[in-house]
Amino acid sequence: QVQLVESGGGLVQAGGSLRLSCVVSGRAFRDYAMGWFRQAPGKEREFVARITSRTGSSIYYSDSVQGRFTISRDNAKNTAYLQMNNLKPEDSAVYYCAASLTLPMKSPIWGQGTQVTVSS
Repeated sequence: QVQLVESGGGLVQAGGSLRLSCVVSGRAFRDYAMGWFRQAPGKEREFVARITSRTGSSIYYSDSVQGRFTISRDNAKNTAYLQMNNLKPEDSAVYYCAASLTLPMKSPIWGQGTQVTVSS
């Protein structure tokens, strides 16, 4: 059974940085496309970024984070990352890691989420 565990969230001031990690266990990590999503209170879960499987040769970001966030993967560590720079209060949300064997992601496997709070 595949499991995803996120970490790295916290409280940061506007303009600061955080790096989220997502460790995947239970199956060959390299086979999965990985994605990050977020959900703010009262809002629907929204796409943030995704990276293709294996070499991660294709990366895609939402317009709201393009140029500030970087998604990456380390297959040797079974881990996906989301480096978040120049954080804004509107980036505050629970961030979820997702894994899927296909793109577009259909019925991805989700992590439990990690809270990111950006103060102004």
